Amino acid sequence: MPLEVLQRAASEMSNWHDADGKPSGMGVMEMSHRGKAFGSIVQHAEATLRRLLAVPEAFHILFMQGGGLAQNALVPMNLCGPALGKPTVDFVITGSWSQKSWQEAAKYSQPHIAASEAESGFHAIAQPATWKLSPGARYLHICSNETIHGVEFHTLPDLRALGSDAPLVVDFSSHVASRPVDWSRVGLAFAGAQKNLGPAGLTLVVVREDLLGAALDICPSVFNFQNIAANASLFNTPPTYGIYMAGLVFDWLDRQGGIAAIEARNIEKAALLYQAIDASDLYFNPVEPACRSRMNVPFFLREPALESAFLEGAEQAGLVQLKGHKSVGGLRASIYNAMPLEGVRALVAFMRSFERTRA
Repeated sequence: MPLEVLQRAASEMSNWHDADGKPSGMGVMEMSHRGKAFGSIVQHAEATLRRLLAVPEAFHILFMQGGGLAQNALVPMNLCGPALGKPTVDFVITGSWSQKSWQEAAKYSQPHIAASEAESGFHAIAQPATWKLSPGARYLHICSNETIHGVEFHTLPDLRALGSDAPLVVDFSSHVASRPVDWSRVGLAFAGAQKNLGPAGLTLVVVREDLLGAALDICPSVFNFQNIAANASLFNTPPTYGIYMAGLVFDWLDRQGGIAAIEARNIEKAALLYQAIDASDLYFNPVEPACRSRMNVPFFLREPALESAFLEGAEQAGLVQLKGHKSVGGLRASIYNAMPLEGVRALVAFMRSFERTRA
């Protein structure tokens, strides 16, 4: 989270101020989601995000609960109906998160793996021309940034160019708002907020109008995208404080110069870190350079026995949460939007110092 966002939220914890600076006399967590004050908060958040991400009017922006993981069930529930049945859904498996999506979808569809990089250890992305797409698939799912394996789609696939009419569903949880989105290639995109948008508990869904109204009969009404869209994200009590915090983050992104500026900064941060890794005799990153993530940089020591010393020294230098995911081990630096360039420079300086002392 950007520091200035946290400071603004702290200053308004017990007394939210409107756009004109007028105090409301209550904090956001005390507000009715049906009240005028919160109405202005959610409307501002939606309008700002729509402008930042250049979301076309043909798409609805939904603020929901359940996290990105819940969308692994809610997406097929909303796109595979209305009658009970199990239509075919295509998946491109590029890491742990797309694997989870594929496994969960089996409860509501016939999931078909159009491509998988499991045998390569998820160090690359299969070229779209090699994908085995299913005729008549309800949609094709990708995770456009895999946090654990550090793999990112830098260009979204054009399914029409591949001869498919299926809408593209994108889990962009871990790099949402880090770069522009080509909405002409997307049918639905979803994200948990806790990487780049705000605190955990808020989920963003951006869905094209023509995809609404196809929910399974068993889909709970509170998770039916059509209901949420028809009620401007207020069908039930939404995560009000999460929406407020996300709105502050959207304003912060605006002040940084928008998505183009934040993308340029993210490219600079990632390039600095990858260059340090690639120039090293101690560290390495196994992901093909063409699909390396700008948000999540996993790296490994050629001497694994040094990992504990590295993590201990890093913590003493004020660099924390660098341990890799338990499923793959190693180390991982997550350099989301709010991480300043100075933070990456500090990490690179420590990495070089650590390597020199072990030479």
